Amino acid sequence: MSLQVPTMAEKMAAGESPEILFWVGCAGSFDDRAKKITKAIVKILNKCKVDFAVLGTEENCTGDPAKRAGNEFTFQMQAMMNIQILDGYEIKKIVTACPHCFNTLKNEYPELGGNYEVVHHTQLLQDLINSGRLALEGGATFKGKKITFHDPCYLGRANDVYEAPRELIQKLDVELVEMKRCKTKGLCCGAGGAQMFKEAEKGDKEVNVERTEDALETNADVIATGCPFCNTMMTDGVKNFDKEQEIQVLDVAELIANAADL
Repeated sequence: MSLQVPTMAEKMAAGESPEILFWVGCAGSFDDRAKKITKAIVKILNKCKVDFAVLGTEENCTGDPAKRAGNEFTFQMQAMMNIQILDGYEIKKIVTACPHCFNTLKNEYPELGGNYEVVHHTQLLQDLINSGRLALEGGATFKGKKITFHDPCYLGRANDVYEAPRELIQKLDVELVEMKRCKTKGLCCGAGGAQMFKEAEKGDKEVNVERTEDALETNADVIATGCPFCNTMMTDGVKNFDKEQEIQVLDVAELIANAADL
């Protein structure tokens, strides 16, 4: 199935205004592993005939890593550039697979004049299923498996989105097992706050190793994530314990795309 990914420029040239802008984010655009998550989302959007577009080369980093690392000036420059482009296209609704982009666009752009309805991809998928636009006809893909969900910090504790990803997982006819530290007490994967882009500081254990131990305790077959950074950190954690053959690390969108036979 060839993926249909129109750009905002193409839509505008045709005199169309899409329902949703899919904000791909740096990881979803450039990281080979995260690109698979982007493709899974596009497959679902195509299947459900959701009218969407991407910015393509006009998309810039939201500025989240710069802001978290303390460079407010760079953040504001990146944000103002993005707001100018988004407003130029009269964007109303944005969906993104990255909780960092989600949090920044939703909570920090309004201070700079950028006001949009921003949803995480798990919330959009939940809406598509609840409204009957997406059916999981091949739902037996993960039947009977144990899946644990790792709460991304910027999705869970920063924005109180806990139920959407879990509701999606429970639609897969699986056993959802919770880690001892979950939801409001979830533990960071170790990549937030721009830590993804620097060497680890001194300590006796990597944060992602500690978090992977929580996941291994549940005896889950799959660790589900909703963030490309978390996906990287949990995958590295699983490798640290030589468990790659036994445990998969998959984004919720990949679980849904597989179950819908896409």
